[in-house]
Amino acid sequence: MPPTIKIESQIRLTGHNASIFALAQGGVPHLFYAASGDGWIVEWNLQSPDLGRLVAEAPEQVFSLCYLPKTKGLVAGTMNGQVNWINLEEPEKTRRLEFHKQGVYDIKLMEDSVYTLGGDGLISKWDIESHRPLESLQLSGERLRSLAWSAARNELAVGASDGHIYLLDWAKFSLRDVIRDAHQLSAFSLVYTPDGNQLISGGRDAMLRKWNLDATPKLQLEVPAHRYTINDLVLDPRGVYLASASRDRTVKIWDIQTLELLKVLEGPRDQGHLNSVNRLLWSGYENRLISASDDRTLIVWEVR
Repeated sequence: MPPTIKIESQIRLTGHNASIFALAQGGVPHLFYAASGDGWIVEWNLQSPDLGRLVAEAPEQVFSLCYLPKTKGLVAGTMNGQVNWINLEEPEKTRRLEFHKQGVYDIKLMEDSVYTLGGDGLISKWDIESHRPLESLQLSGERLRSLAWSAARNELAVGASDGHIYLLDWAKFSLRDVIRDAHQLSAFSLVYTPDGNQLISGGRDAMLRKWNLDATPKLQLEVPAHRYTINDLVLDPRGVYLASASRDRTVKIWDIQTLELLKVLEGPRDQGHLNSVNRLLWSGYENRLISASDDRTLIVWEVR
């Protein structure tokens, strides 16, 4: 059994003028970035959390965000498929590339490459220095929603709106397997367990499922986790707890091994969110959990 977890709302951060859809860890543990439907990208400092700093603006809603440590920049994906390479030190050098035919729903940095997921069903691999796409795979005719990486398995997992989960060989950038009908309607969120032996998925069907990846992927556990769509899943820095965010306005904490529910965070009882919770970031800085919502606020949760 994991140790008892206590979580309390520490501070609510305001200033965004629209729903907040994306979070990204910064270059040091106490910094993170949030992006929203107003196109604003804001840097927040957990050492002075009430003071946000506008660092960039996109021309439309920002759905995904990724920090690049080597270049100290950001990549932001927008509602209409634009990939923005943001130079934080010289904003005038920011590049805006019309690439995916629909929204960019997830962006991940994996070693020296950036990967984007599009509403056009494409996963694309990008060169960081040149900002050029290197390879693309057409995985689905529907939107690709979530991307996870397991270095231990040399594998990428992609959740799609067709309900399937696509498993890719990371080095070869080729399709390895497909977990068909993993969720009804859409596989919205994915995370690997630290050892890479299991994959946990959350869907538009509000179900939480754990897949054993030995040889042929098999369903190991499933839980009716929320009332509505599970928008995001994250692990705590130690890999003991799983946090889920949902359109039902709650954040829930689970035992990563058993998927036992340990804690529900909601408002007004827990000073939680008033609308859909869209994204989570579990920071290594003093073990803070950050949640982003349609209510235009961020909540920093103190975890003990």
